[in-house]
Amino acid sequence: MSNRAAIFSEVQKAMVELFELDQDQVTETAQLYQDLDLDSIDAVDLVVRLQNFTGKKIQPEEFKNVRTVGDVVDAVEALLD
Repeated sequence: MSNRAAIFSEVQKAMVELFELDQDQVTETAQLYQDLDLDSIDAVDLVVRLQNFTGKKIQPEEFKNVRTVGDVVDAVEALLD
């Protein structure tokens, strides 16, 4: 399941469920902090959810440069490769 569309779909679903966002807001180019109004606590919640999805431990360093939803998808894709 390491195809990008499936990963994006899972990230989008997680963000809609966790942060009560409209699915249309969660695009690959959406800025996590500016556009989606997430904070560092939200980022931790998302990482925990993605760890459950991937079955892998995610190190905080892997997410320090994540700024957009697409960056999250890239990070998850790299974990699964």
